[in-house]
Amino acid sequence: MNHVLDIRDLEVTFSTDRGPVKAVDQVSLEVAPKSVLAVVGESGSGKTVTAKTVLGLLPETAVTRGVVLLSNRANGEAHDILSLSPAQLRAVRGRDVAMVFQEASTALNPVYPVGWQIAEGLRAHQKISKKEARVQAIDMLRKVGIPEPEARVDSYPHQLSGGQKQRVVIAMALSLNPGLIVADEPTTALDVTVQAEILDLLRQCRDEFGASIMLITHNMGVVADLADEVAVMYQGKVVERSSATELFSSPREAYTRDLLAAVPKLGGEGRARAKTRAEERAARPATPPLVQARGLEIEYPGRLGKPGFKAIQGIDFEIGAGEVLGLVGESGSGKSTIGRAIAGLTPVSAGSLSVLGVEMLGFKERKFRSVRRDIGFVFQDPATSFNPRFTIAECVAEPLIVHGVVRSVDEAKTRVDELLEAVQLPASYGNRYPHELSGGQRQRASLARGLALDPKLLIADEPTSALDVSVQARVLELFAELQRELGFASLFITHDLAVVDALADRVGVLLRGELVEVGTSEQVLGSPEHPYTQRLLASLPVPDPAEQAIRRELWRNAVSG
Repeated sequence: MNHVLDIRDLEVTFSTDRGPVKAVDQVSLEVAPKSVLAVVGESGSGKTVTAKTVLGLLPETAVTRGVVLLSNRANGEAHDILSLSPAQLRAVRGRDVAMVFQEASTALNPVYPVGWQIAEGLRAHQKISKKEARVQAIDMLRKVGIPEPEARVDSYPHQLSGGQKQRVVIAMALSLNPGLIVADEPTTALDVTVQAEILDLLRQCRDEFGASIMLITHNMGVVADLADEVAVMYQGKVVERSSATELFSSPREAYTRDLLAAVPKLGGEGRARAKTRAEERAARPATPPLVQARGLEIEYPGRLGKPGFKAIQGIDFEIGAGEVLGLVGESGSGKSTIGRAIAGLTPVSAGSLSVLGVEMLGFKERKFRSVRRDIGFVFQDPATSFNPRFTIAECVAEPLIVHGVVRSVDEAKTRVDELLEAVQLPASYGNRYPHELSGGQRQRASLARGLALDPKLLIADEPTSALDVSVQARVLELFAELQRELGFASLFITHDLAVVDALADRVGVLLRGELVEVGTSEQVLGSPEHPYTQRLLASLPVPDPAEQAIRRELWRNAVSG
């Protein structure tokens, strides 16, 4: 076989209570040896379903037609994945093909240490001792950029940040050196510096170890950085296929051109809007900030005699009425911790944090309960923040019921339908359960829930991390429009510098719990002063293969220097 993977006329149809749903329609794709094929398209276009077919991971409700030929890593012989038995599939997974799943929190087992989970895959395919497997697991954690891997190997998933969990999942996929790596949004939860390291690692797997990669992503900068060929999917079909250079320079299809036009860029219209909003706020009478931190410290207590971990170290910041403060930094830098502290979900250790007039240092829940209605929260991982037993309508209506605005889901139906339509989801999706939506669709539903009570303050923790570029552009525009109309303030936590540049009035940069730089987006992202901020900007991939190749070399020089 000339290709590591050869998909021919693949069709995947799901049996549902509402009748058959065709998710993949006559898709044909090939992945050549030592190459990267990027599959891009909107949420629900069939990208992930196609990827799961390659590993035989479709549910029993799926009916498949076509051929999926996968090359054996050892002897190069081809086998049809669709015709293999469960035992044969188990032998193939990990050795011939491995997958990096989109949502690390659901891919990792919460009751086992991450090192044990990596070692489990190693021992399933190799005759090695537990001690040898542990050594290899530590080595894999080091390769994917986990700090202090000798200690982290015994950590449980809940003890790691979102980006660190994603790196563990990548380590699990790389551990057996498979012939094909199917990477479903492998950099979704990663900040730009770690993203650059992971992309370099995947490139190393291709160039040095001969692995091929099927990359599923909505980040066109990642596509420009890594892909050799690109396939664009829309409504279950491949609408365009070409080399990465050709696709970015002269896309043939209108849908592809719309995708590229939707990619946020540094220095766009967002900065002009931020200047206008700043002028409008300056013209209004001064009002106390909604959130004000002075010398804020947050420490997680140690266990079993171990010292505590100081996540936030004496920082000062504030969020004015109607202002959007963007917070960027590496995974584990403390961004989400600050958001959770503002929402009253993580206790403050020292200093002062005032939220809507309530001091959070030693606060009483009874006093803060009335304030919660004015705070919306969009969590980083929608898969784990939704109750899997609730429909989407019940999840979105939950804040309205909890705070006594309505008494039942039926009474909230009109408001729920409005919210779903506002975040580009059909109202009929309210009858579905979270597992029936794609990752991007769940993220949009999470945003709808955060806006349900028309909050004065919205804490948005990576609200667009799982969205493809076209939906991301619409959601960002929607966010900006709702922010203008409703006037709510927002703490916008993200690792995407272009997104924060498009939305934020001011930007704060966190490094290991310290706020190293803060100012307007034009100051921080246009003329950064701190070396860490400069490194962040150098790590940001751009949707242009030629320019990205130059930036990649500059980034490598900066890291090595």
